[in-house]
Amino acid sequence: MALLQVLACEKLPCSEMEEAGVNIFVTVQKIYYPTLCIMGIPANLFTFYMVCFCKCGMSDTATIYLSCLAIVDTFYLVWVILLDLTLNFWLLRPFWHSQPWCGILGFLQYGSLYSSTWIVVIFTIERYLVLRSTVAKQHFSQPWVTKLTCIAVVLVSHIVSVPVGWINNVTPVSFLVDGENVTQPRCHYRDETYTTVIVWITSFLSGGIPIVLVIIFNYLIGYHLCRASNLFTKEERRVMHGRSTRGMLRRTILLLGTVSVTFVVLSLPRFVTYCILRTKYNNEYFDRDDYRIPINVAGDLANMLQNLNSSTNFLLYCMVSRRFRRELVQVVTCKAKVRELGSVLTHTTMRVFSVMDHKASPSNNPVTVKLANFKQTE
Repeated sequence: MALLQVLACEKLPCSEMEEAGVNIFVTVQKIYYPTLCIMGIPANLFTFYMVCFCKCGMSDTATIYLSCLAIVDTFYLVWVILLDLTLNFWLLRPFWHSQPWCGILGFLQYGSLYSSTWIVVIFTIERYLVLRSTVAKQHFSQPWVTKLTCIAVVLVSHIVSVPVGWINNVTPVSFLVDGENVTQPRCHYRDETYTTVIVWITSFLSGGIPIVLVIIFNYLIGYHLCRASNLFTKEERRVMHGRSTRGMLRRTILLLGTVSVTFVVLSLPRFVTYCILRTKYNNEYFDRDDYRIPINVAGDLANMLQNLNSSTNFLLYCMVSRRFRRELVQVVTCKAKVRELGSVLTHTTMRVFSVMDHKASPSNNPVTVKLANFKQTE
């Protein structure tokens, strides 16, 4: 009897610690997702502006791919992080816990997720084909081909996302709120066989297959960069003039590896946990909000990493591109406009007062210039 009392006293602090840990984890997510929206959406929009309207040393095709990626990542942040996760943690009953929003939001979320993921994959494959074949380089270097490719990726991604809207269902669920039993409609997965099949397909289309393709083709790109440097544009080649080619190739491979590792590290945990949650625990009796279950904590941590992937492109570009950093500083400090205005004034002044031979060698002695034989022109 005494032993049972001791065990009971030891269990109470553990229960309190679990409850405190759950509250801390929920609070972290309440702060994390709104912060990600506040920082990620403006960063993606600013990246779109920088890539499209500033000279960052990128080719036309790269500009189209990266600007399209910034736009679809912005939509992903809106559909998934702002309307889904942020509202889910801050509101008792978000609007999407009702029909038809339950299915529509899932369709929009996976459409943006597929678009973001496969634009990265297609861009990686396109870079490899450009390195591998001269014919492919001539074909894929045309901007209209890249624009059609991006449009096709976005359209196909949303078409493939249509079945995702069928796996959700709205049913009344009872739960405790401040000690009171409350019944509210909840949007959750159906406990059906076809739901599990669709979840497996979506998991591989959004995580498994893209991760494998990105790793393979980035390895092939790194291999071919060791043999040729025709990945760079003419402007980049002029910048590389006079530098060590081997050192530049090594840095380029390092940058490509950084982007690939970032994509894989942030996407792979969600792929694994999502498959576990939607197969082994895919039933109506499983409480996804119970953070005393380790798989729920692991799943939400993986989601946090996956969602971070849609907000880090701006930081990656700043890290891997010196031209991007330079243009960013000029835009933020307004030096670009000052430089452009100064260039115009200098060019105009030189045209008006150009009366000397530019090939004359400079001298330390002062030179007197006499203006004569002016003729008025109409």
